[in-house]
Amino acid sequence: MADNLSETEIVKNIFGNGDENAGIIEDAFDVRIVLRDGGPVAVSKNEGREAEEGLRDDSEAVAKAQNVLDRLREIAESGDRVTRQMTAYFCDLVSEGGENAVKTYSADVICTTAHGRPLKAKTNGQREYVNAIKKDSVVFAIGPAGTGKTYLAVAMAVNAFRNNEVSRIILTRPAVEAGEKLGFLPGDLQNKVDPYLRPLYDALYDIMGADVYMRNFEKGAIEIAPLAYMRGRTLDDAFIILDEAQNTTHEQLKMFLTRLGNGSKAVITGDITQIDLPPDKKSGLRQIQYILKNIEGISFVYLTERDVVRHELVQKIIKAYEKYEEKREERREERKREKWQEK
Repeated sequence: MADNLSETEIVKNIFGNGDENAGIIEDAFDVRIVLRDGGPVAVSKNEGREAEEGLRDDSEAVAKAQNVLDRLREIAESGDRVTRQMTAYFCDLVSEGGENAVKTYSADVICTTAHGRPLKAKTNGQREYVNAIKKDSVVFAIGPAGTGKTYLAVAMAVNAFRNNEVSRIILTRPAVEAGEKLGFLPGDLQNKVDPYLRPLYDALYDIMGADVYMRNFEKGAIEIAPLAYMRGRTLDDAFIILDEAQNTTHEQLKMFLTRLGNGSKAVITGDITQIDLPPDKKSGLRQIQYILKNIEGISFVYLTERDVVRHELVQKIIKAYEKYEEKREERREERKREKWQEK
């Protein structure tokens, strides 16, 4: 238990603001959360009336809810804040049979931000991602927006840099956006590419601090550049991140991967549902999953809407789009069958 934490503070943390965390658990498992002996406990809504005919057996639901409460208590006792999002995530895991995933969920500190805030993987998918980066030289992280693909990669890069595991950090992304060309933007080349690289700047500022970032940038220990700048180089002793890789072509991704030098690690992130390439160009990130599968030292990590750590509405938005795409694909297939039958 973290020092100086009272039982009242722990219970308050578990229940959340306005008891919202307890409400999430109650709604997820159709149980009641009550305080007994000072701690939160899951009980059946029918408690005391189970013997009455026609009342359902809630023992399984109560056990699942208690599983979530027990894990939340461990987190609260460690001094971490129990969030609404964390509670909902655990409920989803347990509801789908992931009791062991909840029990083994851990939140090891990756690194500390410039403001002293510890950074941790918030979901099991993110933890798998972090472990893959520790283990393998090349890691592909594929998943929707908000799953922490870029931010966690930058955190791991900063951690490796601070521990002298690499001598520099290189961050890059293709300068491809929908409906706008670099030549139409004002300023010199740096001004033109900065908007495309802004998410990488933001992550570095948050984790390293602006002053530390600028000192290392001026020394050449940190480099942020568009993907085209990587051609013809060999990148030794570096942690390299390629962001928005769904907007690379087959040739660009091959060029990037063959830049990897001795003592280097590469993390490639992307969302294959948000490809901004022209219709006649195929995404290299789609193809690479088949080209490099089952190669030792290369990992593919697939994050889902369950790993979204932004506003909870982002999860709902992603699910809504997935359902829309599924229905649209079904309609396409139906039209194909109809045309075939007409012939």
